Formats: sequence, C-alpha cells, structure tokens
Amino acid sequence: MPLISAVAGECGGKAGGLGALLRAGLPVPGGFVVPFAAYRDAVRELKDPDAARRAIESRPLDPAVAEELARALEELGDPPVAVRSSASDEDTGQVSAAGQHESFLAVRGTADVADAVRACWASLLAPRALAYRDATGHGRPSGGPAMAVIVQRQVDADVSGVMFTATGPSEETRIEASWGLGPSVVGGTVTPDAYRIAGDGSVEQTIASKRTRLDRQGGRLVARDVPAPDRDRPALDAATAVELAGLGTKIAEVRGGPQDVEWAIAGGRVWILQARSITAALPSRAPGEVQAALAGTPGSRGTVTGPARIVRGPGDFARVRPGDILVCPFTDPAWTPLLRVAAGVVTEVGGVLSHAAIVAREHGIPAVLGVEKATGRLRDGAAVTLDGTAGTITVIREEKGGGAARPPRPSRP
Repeated sequence: MPLISAVAGECGGKAGGLGALLRAGLPVPGGFVVPFAAYRDAVRELKDPDAARRAIESRPLDPAVAEELARALEELGDPPVAVRSSASDEDTGQVSAAGQHESFLAVRGTADVADAVRACWASLLAPRALAYRDATGHGRPSGGPAMAVIVQRQVDADVSGVMFTATGPSEETRIEASWGLGPSVVGGTVTPDAYRIAGDGSVEQTIASKRTRLDRQGGRLVARDVPAPDRDRPALDAATAVELAGLGTKIAEVRGGPQDVEWAIAGGRVWILQARSITAALPSRAPGEVQAALAGTPGSRGTVTGPARIVRGPGDFARVRPGDILVCPFTDPAWTPLLRVAAGVVTEVGGVLSHAAIVAREHGIPAVLGVEKATGRLRDGAAVTLDGTAGTITVIREEKGGGAARPPRPSRP
C-alpha cells in the first residue's frame, strides 16, 4: 500500500500519521506500507507469542508478499530505505511504545528488506515489547496486537532530532538536535542541543558538546567522532529552529493535537520522519539557581529517594532491585524494562525528548539526563534524592562497599 494511502486501522498509528501528513502536502519521504493483513496471515495459526516469534524469524515471507515488496521497491527506484515498525498499539493517543519495536536504516534490496520486515514483525512479540504492553495496560485491541511495516526512502541526514510541538497558545515548541542520523538523539546516546521557540518566534538555545554522530556508509551505519570544531557549534541556527516550529504547528493542526515529531535535514531540506501524540507532559524547571551535588536536564517530573545503582551495561541488569535509582551512561530501548523496576533514572548523555525519557514519563518515574560522569561521581549504593522536575541529584549518605541504602520515599506531584 502506498504510504500516502495509509490509515491507522489498516497500518497502525505511525504509518497512518505519516499518510495523513503526506495527504496534507507536508514533507514526508515517499514509501509504502506492508499492512496488518500480511502479519496476521503469517501468524494465523500461532497463538503462543514465543511460537509465533520463532516462526516469523525462521520462515521466509509468503511469496505473494515478497512479490509485492519487490514491485513496490522497484517503483521507488530501489534506493536505500528505512524499515520501521507500525504496530496497532504503537503511537496511540495513550501510549507511544517509544523504541520498543525494531527499526532499520540503510537497507537495500528485496532480500534484505524482506528480512527487516520479518524482524519488525517478530519485535512485536519480543520480551521488552510484551513487558511494555503489560506495564502500560493500554492499546490492547481485540484479537491481540498486529504489526504493519513502513518502508521509506532513507534520508541521509546532516542534522536530525526530535520536536515537541507547543501544547497551548502560550507554550513553547521544544526541539533537540544533533549531527547525523536520528538514532543518536532518539536513542539518547548523545546529549543534543536544546531549543525553545516561543510563539513570537524568539529562540532560547542550549548548545551541548556533541561528540559522536551516526551516518550511513553504503549498506551500513557507522558511528564516528564529530570533528572538534563542530562539537560545540550549534546544529541549528535560529531561523531553521523557527522553520521547524512552524512545521510543527502545521503537523499539530493536521493531527488534531500536540505532537512528538522526528525530523531530519539533508542538503538544506527538512523532512518529517514521524509524528505521534505526546503521551506525557515534559517537566518544567522553575527559574533560579540549581543547588545540588549534581545537576542535569529535567527528564521526567517527581522526586524520589533511594540507593544509586550504577549500571554500565546489560551485565549489570540483574543487580537492579525495586526502588533503586538507575545511574547509567545512557539507555537504549533494550534497557527500558529496567524502568519498570527502578524508582528513577539518571543518564550521562541524552535529551528530554529521547525514547528513554518518554518511557520514564509514561511510567511516572523521575529522570535527570545529561549528568556528566554520573557513573563515576556517584557511589554504588549511596542514598540519593533525585528531583526530576528540577534536574538535580543530592547525595544523602555515602554507602561503603555498595551495600543497600534506605528504601525509597517517592513523592510525585
């Protein structure tokens, strides 16, 4: 199905939203959608999620689906494409499912696109997606969820990021931006530049040191260091930030409410890659000087006290206990099940519009992002108070030897 024809009932909220934007004449990369029907045919006789996932992973696409896929790719000119999930319970008005399903960039050729489609289908039934669905309790359609898959022309971005459109006439548009492809910002692996655009067009900016970027090289993605002169250079100028905010206003009008938008700029042209409803409000730090042991960007509102648990990778996951405050370099989507256990989260890099921050807000746990060297400055087991509204971490008591600290005392508005 051409992407411009996609509707949520047949192709999920993500594809349906992009279809609506294309029909309104907004700059969305062209592509097509493999609708729910193809997924349902593939799992028709398989009711157990594990059995269905294994079958999807091991079986080739139905020949009719593979033929349609090849034809649609040929009509696009067989370019490098992005292959992205669009589940029936993803990007709804209640939950985002941010980062819970698979997406792939730099995919080319029918065989590789077919493999990526099957991987997107299988990710609907992966443990982290099932855990997220259980935790939120939303968006469970009768008959179980289904997965459509979007295939779009790859945008080889010079700059990319995320935008939260204004939630009211007196509110600001919030934009985060960094060099290269978008997973650096949405995945929270870089601390991005942050922009606030008021209704009168004035721009307030906070420029971060953007040390790494992700780019496509042929059929693969390559992470590399940003040259020193560019690290502290603004990713956007004020005029481009205002242009993006204006596009955001149009997107919100088409979609009927405030939107979480992923965007990219390539060769000076702005592209819209995704738009979904904002599911949880951003924290807002009160004016005034921050006084605390550590400070970062407010990511999810609320205050909690508990033991700091230093987690540097998956090998540390088993150490996290209910009530711990997760302290980590960054979180990617594979880490989000920890947000069901932790009482709060602190990251060394990442922005307030990243997937991890969105999921923290949906789970209602405080988060502070972009706290430089937090894993080295906080002692494992130390009792700390995390204020996700102010963006601060205060050490209450150091714990020798990493033992348990006092149980958490959550206090959320």
